[in-house]
Amino acid sequence: MRKVLGTLCALIVVLAGATAAHAAPTPGIGDWQNSVSKVARPASKGCFTTEYPSTNWRPAACAAPPAIPMPPKAGARPLVIGNGTDLSARVPAGNFIQTSIGTFEDVNVTGGRGPIGNAGALIEDAYTLQMNTNFFASTACAGSPNPGCRGWEQFVHANDGSNGFVFIQYWLLNFNTTCPGGWNQFQFGGVGDIYCFRNNSGGATLVPNQPIDNLANLSLAGQVSATADSATLFVGTTAFTRTGDNSVNAAAGWDTSEFNVFGLGGNEDGGGMFSFDPGNSMTVRNRVLYGGRDKPTCVATGFTGETNNLNFGPDAPAESGAGPALIFKQHDGANVPGCAAGVTIGDVHAHTLAGLYYDFQGVGDYTLAEVGTGFEVQARHISGAPTWPNASVNQAIGTRMGKSEVAVCGGRSLIVDGEKVELKDEPLVLKSGVNVTLTSGGAYVVTDESGNSVVVTPRGAYLDVEVGLGTWPAKVRGLLGNPDNNIKLLEARDGTIFQVPLSFGDLYHKFGDSWRVKPSESLLSVCGEKTEESNPDKPFFARDLDPKIRDRALSICRQKEIAAGWLEACTLDVAVLGKEAAGVYVGKKPPLLDGN
Repeated sequence: MRKVLGTLCALIVVLAGATAAHAAPTPGIGDWQNSVSKVARPASKGCFTTEYPSTNWRPAACAAPPAIPMPPKAGARPLVIGNGTDLSARVPAGNFIQTSIGTFEDVNVTGGRGPIGNAGALIEDAYTLQMNTNFFASTACAGSPNPGCRGWEQFVHANDGSNGFVFIQYWLLNFNTTCPGGWNQFQFGGVGDIYCFRNNSGGATLVPNQPIDNLANLSLAGQVSATADSATLFVGTTAFTRTGDNSVNAAAGWDTSEFNVFGLGGNEDGGGMFSFDPGNSMTVRNRVLYGGRDKPTCVATGFTGETNNLNFGPDAPAESGAGPALIFKQHDGANVPGCAAGVTIGDVHAHTLAGLYYDFQGVGDYTLAEVGTGFEVQARHISGAPTWPNASVNQAIGTRMGKSEVAVCGGRSLIVDGEKVELKDEPLVLKSGVNVTLTSGGAYVVTDESGNSVVVTPRGAYLDVEVGLGTWPAKVRGLLGNPDNNIKLLEARDGTIFQVPLSFGDLYHKFGDSWRVKPSESLLSVCGEKTEESNPDKPFFARDLDPKIRDRALSICRQKEIAAGWLEACTLDVAVLGKEAAGVYVGKKPPLLDGN
């Protein structure tokens, strides 16, 4: 029967001209998708379809969806997308999402595969598109003895390599007693907290198989109201929708939307992974319709337990422009920028979270970033004397995330809450929710439950550090902060504002000295005695190098096609630190403003 229904549905779509892979975009298709996503579904629950430009729904074939859970995140955050590591769109406080629409742009996808239910063989084109709500207080938790019970809703397109299914999966998280009638019980590892899940009644809307290389033509929308909900998949100019049961009353709690490609379901061991072919990449656009026009806040978190093998970057999410949306790139690299990223690299080049680049060669312990009271990053700079007395490099990096303190000292000595730790293959998961991971490339990645991250990369005699924020926009103070995120301004600890570029005296003796760390507040005391405190005698740029040394270094940077905005920094680093220092700049997007 399933095969017959699939053939019938495929025939309908072919006749409608909707399955032409990689078809040119139809004019007005985005406006039509917005309209269709907001149009009320038929009063009778069921499976429906329509074709551009119509917004009138007609019955479509239904079938049983995959009978597997799509569990929530659990355990350590991975260094790939999923299981809590993701970028989600949060609407302004006091608002709730009515409709969220996910699309893909700049798609470079050739193929991929994954298991079904996190078990068995890898199957070509077995994946899910998921539009997920946040975890929220739900009236459906009324039967739970646990005040921490939360509702959760997933709008899903599941593709098993033969057919596609559009449906909704509902969850009661930490229900911790016998699940209500019609709900399935779920426990991670078969023990511990009891979760309950169910799919919408009446089956899923059947969709022809959608190979992952057709991703540019796919879009998924979730819609909720006080009385109804629905999931809709767009395949080019055809829409497939499934009305739901409104089982968790998401309209009263959905303020954060997660959208991405993930594995097809999971089991008690967690969510499965969909693995893209090497070199694949795409841009994700997640539109949130909530009745306002203000752009959403980016939050570096996700909710589903499924994953894919991609990661973010190399740049932070883009401005959404007109209309509320979150836009970010993902590829098969190893970046963990969060919602905004700042770095200090080489000898020492600072790139603030707002996009300002400037050189800072002070020596001592400094505050790189402070965000509220729960997240701080400090750096220890040491002098390049006697060869390069007016240059400095990072020798140690420390971070405080909530109640946990982590420091990387002298290159590869890791200190966690005062104790030396040797990391190997498994991440260190602290009771505070902080994770510490050693990558295959030798970088230390520290993340917290809010999505903040610190990536410390040993480069032989010095360290590079990347600071990622779990929420953006945010107020950041320190060497990597700009007041009001204005890249034309820097702010001293006492609140004094400086216009960029600063004079040499203001940069070091007023702004820089204000961000020196007091011994009583140091996160780096575990790395040994505090280093000397000094400032350079004069500015030190590539133009100050011996012409022969400068020309050789510049040639190396140009051979690696370093962006013009980073050529000065790359040239100085190669001259002072060696030709390997150029690698960090390869493919790096130019800063928004050169503060030098």
